[in-house]
Amino acid sequence: MQQLSTLSLVELSGQTEFSQARSEVYFDGKPSGIVVPGKLLEAAFRVDEDRYLIFTTDDVLFEESLTITLISREQCVIEIAHLGGEYASGTFENASADKESVHFQFIDDVRWTVKISRSPHLRIPFLSDPRGVKRPSGLKTYMTFSTDPISESVK
Repeated sequence: MQQLSTLSLVELSGQTEFSQARSEVYFDGKPSGIVVPGKLLEAAFRVDEDRYLIFTTDDVLFEESLTITLISREQCVIEIAHLGGEYASGTFENASADKESVHFQFIDDVRWTVKISRSPHLRIPFLSDPRGVKRPSGLKTYMTFSTDPISESVK
């Protein structure tokens, strides 16, 4: 995967008490018609020729959550997951990528990893994800989450 600087967001609707902000994805300054949840683009990664992994937040003080959206230029939004919890706030930082995964820090003293697969695989609701990951119900996923404790030298 490769981190991108040519992808941007333009806010279409602000967040309300009951809904998250929504923004349109722009590639190289041109609108794509793809609308994703979130207001601030934290990072974007190119997964392959057609797919992109986008990390967004809503700029909510003291209760920030991270939205991770897998999109396709052909299929639009493929999958969405949220990272966070009530009264838990985090700062997205130290993002890096390898061939199949993105690693980052957000909440707690852990290093988060999201691995993207080429085809969907089985996900067991309530058991497959680490604490703090929320996503719509379903049995198939492209995104697999894991965590590792952060060593003192990384903090």
